[in-house]
Amino acid sequence: MNQQFQIRIKDAKAQLQAHTGAAHHEPAAGQVLLQVSAASLNYRDLLTLQGAASGAARDGLVPLSDAVGTVLAVGDGVQGWQVGDRASPNFFPAWVDGRFDPAHLQEALGGGNTDGVLSQKLLVSAQSLVAPAAHLSDEEAATLPCAGLTAWHALFERGQVKAGETVLVQGTGGVALFGLQLAAAVGARVIVTSSSHAKLERARQLGAWATIHYGETPDWDQQVLSLTEGLGADHILELGGPDTYDRSIRAVASGGRIAQIGVLSGFNARPDIQSLQFKNARIDGICVGSVAQLRRLNQFMAQHRIRPVVDRVFDFEDSPAAYTHLASAQHFGKLVICL
Repeated sequence: MNQQFQIRIKDAKAQLQAHTGAAHHEPAAGQVLLQVSAASLNYRDLLTLQGAASGAARDGLVPLSDAVGTVLAVGDGVQGWQVGDRASPNFFPAWVDGRFDPAHLQEALGGGNTDGVLSQKLLVSAQSLVAPAAHLSDEEAATLPCAGLTAWHALFERGQVKAGETVLVQGTGGVALFGLQLAAAVGARVIVTSSSHAKLERARQLGAWATIHYGETPDWDQQVLSLTEGLGADHILELGGPDTYDRSIRAVASGGRIAQIGVLSGFNARPDIQSLQFKNARIDGICVGSVAQLRRLNQFMAQHRIRPVVDRVFDFEDSPAAYTHLASAQHFGKLVICL
């Protein structure tokens, strides 16, 4: 992490602290007022912080998209929610169900000009709320609306993953570990890649069928083919970007699916996609998910008693340290801030 980026994180501290004093507002019709208890970080939040310095995000933007809280008040016409309920707002508040509308991109929490969730009190649309699985702590529940939902959308809503199929996940960040846990719960064989032996061991403890150390095996696509007797992976969570895309295409099975999700090695990937045609494989663009999908994810988590992997929990006053730890890429799972 360069010095300029460290300075931006340090300078963000006063801005973050200002959000703890958010004024109490009465919810309007159709709105709910939440007392936020926990919020989690995603790689997107680092990009947003960088964008704030370049002018791509509004000055003074309230950051983060994922949170859980308790209902303090409900506006007129709100049904299904009452004071004391626990709830999480969806990443895209207006994407309730059905087909995605590009207009939702401008409404995503904690990016561009739309305030996020790192605030003591939060006014949200009632239709954007989902009840977290009851067995999850607030810290765990706060990790689902972006990372968890992205993996769910890719593997279950679009991929329809089944027992016995092979799933490849890249790395051990939030989306990757959710992909591992969710796919393993239905009996899929999950392959995890990482450059850390310690992280790969933890992935095996979570149910990984096989692991690949890409530092020692840079041709990890060939290793995927070897592990699957030449067939390849039925589902690939493509999280890396330009540095990994061509290998993902070589590793995908005939009739398989690549879920385009991540940009960890940058944007503007230009992979050679010709072989996809002859494999009858496909690429699915995945950008988080809808309220209905988040509800189904929580139901699945409850059914299978899955607990998200939380790497560290930070106090609100230590929010800049959470950003620094995320930027270091040393984490295994999710980073959470408690308010």
